[in-house]
This record gives sequence, structure tokens and C-alpha cells, in this order.
Amino acid sequence: MQPGFNELPSLNALRVFEVVTRHLNFRLAAEELGVTQGAVAQHIRGLEASLGMKLFERLPRTLTLTSAGAGYAVSIRQAFELIDEATRTLKPEPNHLTLSVTPTFASRWMLPRLPAFTAAWPDIDLRVLASERLVRFHHEGVDLAVRYGRPPFGSGVEVTLLFSQQVLAVASPALLAQLGDPQQDEHCQRYPLLHDGHHLWPAFLAFMFPQKSLQHQHHLRFNQTALALEAAISGQGIALTSPHFVQNDLASGRLVPAFSRVMTVDAGWYLVAPQHPRRQAPVAAVRQWLIDQVNQDI
Repeated sequence: MQPGFNELPSLNALRVFEVVTRHLNFRLAAEELGVTQGAVAQHIRGLEASLGMKLFERLPRTLTLTSAGAGYAVSIRQAFELIDEATRTLKPEPNHLTLSVTPTFASRWMLPRLPAFTAAWPDIDLRVLASERLVRFHHEGVDLAVRYGRPPFGSGVEVTLLFSQQVLAVASPALLAQLGDPQQDEHCQRYPLLHDGHHLWPAFLAFMFPQKSLQHQHHLRFNQTALALEAAISGQGIALTSPHFVQNDLASGRLVPAFSRVMTVDAGWYLVAPQHPRRQAPVAAVRQWLIDQVNQDI
């Protein structure tokens, strides 16, 4: 006779517990679960009562797991991952794939190539998620990611370099005609510098003018490269970017190189995937397609 599970706590309470262990905050857990903060607190109190022990220490602004709670959290998370895997095996969706990329990679590199992807893989339902932060693949339903930086990108993932970061300065041809050659330092200081989240202008100026220290007065700052590039296209200044992100703009003449030299940075754009993907065949297909597209750029 198979053993029963009469001593199991409420599965709803265990689900709430798993979410709270990730946020260590009742309010954030409630937002993820779509319930009230009071309901979350009630589930945790009930779970602690049924187990006869405290799982969390309540601090003024946060929570912390007790030693018993920390060990229990690992086991419960593993149990939910097994349930999730069993359910996906029972009802597989092999052609659905979520690709997480940075906003600039999405708008400047990925979107122009989506028609080619659809033509090559019409049976794959590709969902592109634009986000700067690192993802938790299994918890967030992400199958593959493209991230900028340097490895490692965490444990349990496989990393493949798409392309190294080279820094090209670009501007509109009309602005260059108006303000003169920025490779001459007296002209360079006339140009507004369009900054993004990578903060590469100090290093680029030192690279271009190693014997001088230029004190620029004109700056515009954006949190994404894509926004800085749009400002450059409209003639607002010089932006720094990877050549991969401005191929169409250079070909059409919307942008031109502002300097003849390109600076290499010790970082790159990487494909990041879990070592054991949930949808192995679509992940392999999309991964190879991305690599092939980058190779065509060379």
C-alpha cells in the first residue's frame, strides 16, 4: 500500500512560503502572487503553526529565515521545481520560447532581424522580453538570455560569446558639417556628448586624446544606448555604441563615424542559457540562429 500524504501542510501555504523566501518581504510576495499582504502573512502564520516552529524572524523592515526555515526553503523549492518539470513533461510546449535581451539589443539588433527569424523558424513562438537585469531562468519562465558584461553570469548556466564590445562614436552627418571634425580637440569640445548606462566617454576621450585632458561642458545622459542613438540621429550630439547596433543607420547615412578609430573594451555580449533547458530543441535552434546572424555581420 502506498503511503499517503496526510501530514502535508497546505500546498497554498507552501507556495506562499516559497515566494516569501525569495523576496523576504510580505508586500513584494503579495504583489507577485496577486493577493493582499495580510493574506500572505496569514498563510505564513498558519504554516508555522502547523509545523510548530518559526520559519522567519520578523525585523523592522525585512524578514530573515531562521536556520530551520532556510533548510526547509531549499527542499520546498526543489519540490516545486519537480512538480513544474513533471507538469511540463505531461503538457509540453516545445515551440514556445522566451528570450530575454537588453532593451538596446532588442531595439537595435533583434527587432530588424525578427522577420528573418520568423521565416527560418515559423513553428517557434518566440517571445522577446526586454530587461537589463539578470534573470532566474526557471522561476521567471525564461529559456535563453543575451547579456552584456563579463562572465561568470552565475552558476548552472552555459555562456557563449556573441561578439566582443567595440566602441564606435557616431553622429549625424549634418552635425559634423556644422561643428567640424571632432578628431581635432578644439572642435571636439563643441559637441554634446551623449552618455548611456555604460559610462564609456571618459575612457574613449582618453583613448582618442591620450596627451590631453579634455574638460567637456556639454553632456546629455540617458540610461540606455538606444536612447542615446536616437538623440544622435536627431543631431543632438555624439553617441558611443557597438558597430553591431548601427549597421542600418550607417548604411542609410543617418549616422556616420565621428572618429576614425574604434576602442575595444574588455566586455562583450553573451548568450546565457541554463545547463538543462526545459525546451532543448527550440533553445538550440534559437541559439544557433543568433550565432549565425552575428557571423553574417562580420
